[in-house]
Amino acid sequence: MSNDLPQQRDRLFQEIRQFIDAAKQRAAVAINAEITLLYWQVGKRIQTEILQGQRAEYGKQVIISLSRYLTQTYGKGWSERQLNYCVLIAEVFPDREILHTLSAELSWSHLKLIIGIEDPLKREFYIEIAQLERWSVRQLQERINSMLFERTALSRKPEETIRHDLEQLRQTQQVSPDILLKDPYILDFLELSDRYLEKDLEDAILREIEQFLLELGAGFTFVARQKRLQIDNDDFYIDLLFYNRKLKRLVAIDLKLGNFRPEYKGQMELYLRWLTKYEQEPDEQPPLGIILCAGKKQEQIELLELDKSGIHVAEYLTVLPPKELLQAKLQEAIATARRRIVDS
Repeated sequence: MSNDLPQQRDRLFQEIRQFIDAAKQRAAVAINAEITLLYWQVGKRIQTEILQGQRAEYGKQVIISLSRYLTQTYGKGWSERQLNYCVLIAEVFPDREILHTLSAELSWSHLKLIIGIEDPLKREFYIEIAQLERWSVRQLQERINSMLFERTALSRKPEETIRHDLEQLRQTQQVSPDILLKDPYILDFLELSDRYLEKDLEDAILREIEQFLLELGAGFTFVARQKRLQIDNDDFYIDLLFYNRKLKRLVAIDLKLGNFRPEYKGQMELYLRWLTKYEQEPDEQPPLGIILCAGKKQEQIELLELDKSGIHVAEYLTVLPPKELLQAKLQEAIATARRRIVDS
């Protein structure tokens, strides 16, 4: 009997600890919701005052004088910048109930980053993905800085498709491949030298597998390296094999040092058909293939109609270029992709 006492005590401690932690979490969520609502109310009221004045200079003076008054009364936390955030959140989220729902999942610090995004579709993307992947504020900031939205396959689609996929994610938690697939993939964390082989790239990815999984996106788990396929007494090897819980699919990744070549399509199709035949479970979707290359030519990829085969070709960057250069490249890629959709 005495031997059971330590175990009973441990169970008691663990259960009470769970009660305390859960209560703390609920309290934090409630406090965050109240603070966010307060800032929204302040912003809404300032909006009304400024609209009555109908002059930009009047609005600026309202912010300055109100900031001084609130700081004298309540101390820090009511700077002009903070009041401008209050006004902005009231503008971005005019519906109080929508904001109340979001505040249960995203902190005020998350929301401050999100309301700084001008494009409504891009803003909606980060709202949904931040909740899906439970990003910290730091992770959200990093994803915005790395231009995650512009790197997704989704950003190349028509606006109607983007809205549909985000609405589907919001309503059903179903993720489309276009939301998760990227181009390019940023692999600067691998810290590769100027010269490296495919095996060096593969080794570096496995050394930094946690970072690589974060770059791949939500739901990815590592399955195998150099997955062996035996077909007609010939051996073939998939460089990296993953499974995505959100998509319910196996994902084969082929690493290439140079530019994309048309013959890579047949190789990946062989891998995917083998996986479909021998590895796919009855409740799973067909496997996807990602060919990671140092470069690619868009017209070749379009003529090959790789998307019909479940194949995504993407570049990888082992050195992060200056933000302005990356931004210009991504914006041009998005504009070109949308032009081709309109012309087709």
